[in-house]
Amino acid sequence: MTEDRPPPSLDEIEARLREANRGVPLARNDRDPAGGGDPDGGQRGALGFAFRVGVDLVAALAVGVGGGMLLDRWLGTAPWGLIVMFFLGAGAGVVNVYRTVNGLGYAVGYVQPEAREDGKSKAPPSGDERR
Repeated sequence: MTEDRPPPSLDEIEARLREANRGVPLARNDRDPAGGGDPDGGQRGALGFAFRVGVDLVAALAVGVGGGMLLDRWLGTAPWGLIVMFFLGAGAGVVNVYRTVNGLGYAVGYVQPEAREDGKSKAPPSGDERR
């Protein structure tokens, strides 16, 4: 690092990456610009997404109900702990499904939108604005 050369620009890096990836097949999650893509028309991806949403909801409910039953057994407050924890689990499940459907917090480089003075949130920068 004793050289006085500036680091390569993003365009140079992108060109080098494209050259290195020439002839490499696309990953499953990449979309093929030629239109080849998934042979089953995206059904496998949609089914996996629906399964994930269902598991998120059921898992949150199961944790809430199980925690409520344990709380009731420990404190002797049956059925109030079960009722309260059921609704907390249902709420957590709905929030998980909402975050999954909107993709909040799962994308690479995701940043929480900053609040402005007028109360509206600023959207995270796109790839072009980050350069």
